Formats: sequence, C-alpha cells, structure tokens
Amino acid sequence: MGLGKWVGFLALAIALYVLWEIRQVLLLVFAAVVFATALNALVNSLRRFGLKRGGAVLVAISMLITAMILFVALIVPPFITQFQQLIELVPRGLDRAQVWAEEMQNMLPGGSDQYLPDVNELVRQAQPLATRLLSNFFAIFSNALTVLLNILLVLILTIMLLIDPQSYRQGFIALFPSFYRRRADQILSLCEVSLVNWVIGILINMVVIGLVSGTALLILGVPLVLANALLAGLLEAIPNVGPVLSVIPPIAVALLDAPWKAVAVLILYIVIQQLEQYLLVPFVMSRQVAILPAVTLMSQVVCAIFFGFIGLFLAIPLVIVGQIWVREAIVRDILDRWRKDRLEAEILEHAGAELQKLPEAAPVVSASEDKDKTPDEMQDK
Repeated sequence: MGLGKWVGFLALAIALYVLWEIRQVLLLVFAAVVFATALNALVNSLRRFGLKRGGAVLVAISMLITAMILFVALIVPPFITQFQQLIELVPRGLDRAQVWAEEMQNMLPGGSDQYLPDVNELVRQAQPLATRLLSNFFAIFSNALTVLLNILLVLILTIMLLIDPQSYRQGFIALFPSFYRRRADQILSLCEVSLVNWVIGILINMVVIGLVSGTALLILGVPLVLANALLAGLLEAIPNVGPVLSVIPPIAVALLDAPWKAVAVLILYIVIQQLEQYLLVPFVMSRQVAILPAVTLMSQVVCAIFFGFIGLFLAIPLVIVGQIWVREAIVRDILDRWRKDRLEAEILEHAGAELQKLPEAAPVVSASEDKDKTPDEMQDK
C-alpha cells in the first residue's frame, strides 16, 4: 500500500476518533434537527393563515418558549418533590412485596413451593436494581447546570435552524456529488415527513398515556399521582423499555397501602398498554415508517450502550432516518438498479442469440425499383 493510501487511512481513523469524542454534541445537534423539523411543519401551517415566514417563526418560537416556561414553573417543582418521595418509597414497597410473597408462599400446600421460583430472591435482586434506575434517572434531572446547558444548546440550535432551514439544507446537500444532489434532496424530504409524523405521534401517545394513567391512579387512590403519571408519559417515548419501567414505581407505592392495589395497578397498566397497542398506535402511527420490533429493541440497546440515556431517547428517530437512507440510497438507487441493468443485459444477450439462429433473409426490392420495371419484367419476377 502506497504512502497516499496510508495517509488517507490515517485521516479516516482520526476523523472517526474525533466524531466518537464529540458524539454527545452530535446527538444534541440531531435533537435540534428533529425539533426544528417539527417546528418548521408548524411554521408552514401558520403560513397558510396568511402569515409571512418571519412572523410564523416568531409565533412558533414564542409558543415553544411559553410551553417550556409553564412546564418548568407549574409541573417540574411538584414533580421533583414527589419523585424524591418516590425514590424513598420504592425500596419500602419492594420490602413489603417480599413480606407479602413470603406470606403467599406459606399459604401454599406443602411441597408445591419447589416448583415455583424463589420470589424472595427475585425481590431481593430487583430492589437495588430499581433503586439504582430511579437514582440514575433522578441524577439526570438533578444536575441542573448540565441539563440547563444542554437545553440551551438545543434551543439555540433549533432557533438557528428554524430561521433559515434552506441554507443548512443546501449546505448538507452540497456534500453529495452533483449528479446525486437532487436525489439527496428528495430523500431529505422523506426524512422530514417521517420525523414530523413521529414527533406528532409520540406527543399524542405521551399525553394520552399520562392522562389515562394519572386518572386511573387517582381513582385507585395511589399516592404521588403526578410523578407516576409524568413518568408514564415521559417513558412512553421509549418503546418496549419505557412502559415496563413506568409500572415499577406505582406498584411499589401501592404495596405500602394494600396488596390488592398493587395487583390493580399491574392489571391497569397492562390494560392501558394493550389499548394503546390495538387502538392508539394504529391510529397515530399509521403514517409513520414501519419499523420491525426487533430492530426497535436492538437499536435502543445499542444506542443506550454507546450514547447513554440521551441515545435511548433518540434511538427511534435515528433508526427512522437511517432506514430511509438505506432504503432509498442503497436499496433503490444501487441494488435495485443493478438488478434491473443485469436483467436488461441478459434480455439483450438472449435476443442477440435468437437473432443469430434465424435464417438469412432474402433481399428486399424497394418499391422504386419495381416501378421502373416493365410489365413483362414484373410478370417474369
């Protein structure tokens, strides 16, 4: 391998290392792109009412900032208070579950407990795990300075992207070869539509699940309704993993009141998730890119391992964008076209072989030559 190839390989390795070191910043930039894409759809909707783009952008940004201020002022303080209480009550609830499991095991006929798993050991192992998960989740929100800086960065980038999206879009398209730039613009449009649909769908899911869970917990008389409802709504943004995690705190808290409440909460959350899967998801997600469940779960695991908690939240939009680019740029533009060209070549080759098998055709006399001949010559012919 020549010197030029070694230099190119070294430059590629350095570029990959730099990208890996700034992966958290890149994720925040991607989050800003997702938010800007969703807000740009809102701006386009406002422009249909006669507003110019500058006024529509100002209205959209004002709505976003107002919603964030109201959320921080009205919901975050009681949520933090209840969440701190939740961290203290969950271990006590798991201890109560262990005692209840021992009582239920003593009520079983003799000898039947050998066919059942050791519930006490399961609860003993689940208690530090649940406490660690809740503590880590709270640590994300307790580090106010880091969270504030990340939110400000995403907010500023979102506003910048929203003010003049075409300039950034054209700059990204310019990275492609000239013959492929129009196609890249089409793929970006598909990504934009899919991301907007995903944001709308996930917001509807979060609001519905949060309201339904909070109402049901309030009817059952489970304490800390606001914290549990917000957890159910926020964790709804994480498919598969989020709903499972959201059911642990209300069950643990309900065990402190009565065992039947814990069972009722478990049944309630199972019913809510089933109704969501069969009623809400088909209605809301019908226009989204279809993602296989195994791909969704594996993407969440991989993003959580390599990018942390923020990667877990952004796993689905990353998969949506990646799936569109793979389908359009690789499958349709390369693989399908390669197959089409190969079929056309085989057809032409087969047609040429068949033509070679045909007998040599007799010479054809043109009509002008026939017109110059006399009637006797025509008769002889």
